[in-house]
Amino acid sequence: MIGIDLVKVERIKRAADRHGELFLKKFLNQSEIESSKSISSIAAKWAAKEAVSKALGCGISSSLGFHDISIEKNSGGAPYALLSERSAAIFGVKHIHLSITHDGEYAVAAAFIYPPPTN
Repeated sequence: MIGIDLVKVERIKRAADRHGELFLKKFLNQSEIESSKSISSIAAKWAAKEAVSKALGCGISSSLGFHDISIEKNSGGAPYALLSERSAAIFGVKHIHLSITHDGEYAVAAAFIYPPPTN
């Protein structure tokens, strides 16, 4: 399964400026906040979580929240997503491959799950 998302960095910046840390904590865990070096990387994590939810076929919903998805990097710096224990059990997926980029006004992420979710 594949999911993709595109977000305008300015949209995330306006929300962060307006609501500060409360906005960030709505969709990022503390380690994700600390590892974000710029508003572009924060927007990229938003896009990554949305892409994961689309690859799982449910979107961000009552069955899969932002905090059920954690965006991490491996030792080589490549991003991947981990699901919470509850979500991993529901969807039958533990590890999700990601491609993330941000440039100028936009952040884009693609999530790839193989084998497909078991839900």
